[in-house]
Amino acid sequence: MLVQLRQYKHEEVQFDDNRTTGESQTEDTVNPDAEDYFGTDMDDLDVETWDTVEHEGDPIQRRSLTIDGVTAVSVPREPTDADDPDLPGRTLQLRMGGGIENIAQAEIVEVQDLEVEAEPAEGKAASDDDSHGKASMDDEP
Repeated sequence: MLVQLRQYKHEEVQFDDNRTTGESQTEDTVNPDAEDYFGTDMDDLDVETWDTVEHEGDPIQRRSLTIDGVTAVSVPREPTDADDPDLPGRTLQLRMGGGIENIAQAEIVEVQDLEVEAEPAEGKAASDDDSHGKASMDDEP
């Protein structure tokens, strides 16, 4: 299965020893352009990208995760020690071929089983329009 999640954490404030007391962290100094900072486009780098979002009036960080090869997803009944009530989400357990991985402070966006072919939903009656232009095994050539 393919699992898409959002994971949250508290915003990490980075202190620069070259700053003086009271100097503001402007958008340009906190989030410089990737090409200026790394010398290459971010899409060319294999790094974790966290975005700053607002949650209940406070800035927190969020990232999107896509994990392939998951065989089961579960949510522990009781909160774990890693769960933070001040952040969205909770610990999710992903079972994969190599064991179980816990993802703290996560929310499920989507889970897809890529092995299953699309089939009509059960209980849906085929209308006359559904068979228009389709041949069945009983039709004469």
